[in-house]
Amino acid sequence: MRGDVIWRMTFLVGLLIGGVGMQAFLPERIGDSVRSLGLVAAAGLVVGVGTRLGNGCTSGHGVCGISRFWPRSMVATLIFMVTGAITVVAVRLAGGVS
Repeated sequence: MRGDVIWRMTFLVGLLIGGVGMQAFLPERIGDSVRSLGLVAAAGLVVGVGTRLGNGCTSGHGVCGISRFWPRSMVATLIFMVTGAITVVAVRLAGGVS
């Protein structure tokens, strides 16, 4: 169990260091897309919870699950795509990013 925790924490710290490094050394690559660090953190948390609830990530269901004709993955991928489209429309209607 301890080794499992260590690599997971190392992974998370690496993600944070990578983002901070990009902002420090190549800020033009990130641009103005990050409006709120708290919002980004909340979005990451929601993605993690969704991955856990959906028993896999979008690419796992979309690539591996569909290629194996797994009904659960087909339904999950359809839900991901529809939810993404609705989110884009909602953000644009609310005056967000175009």
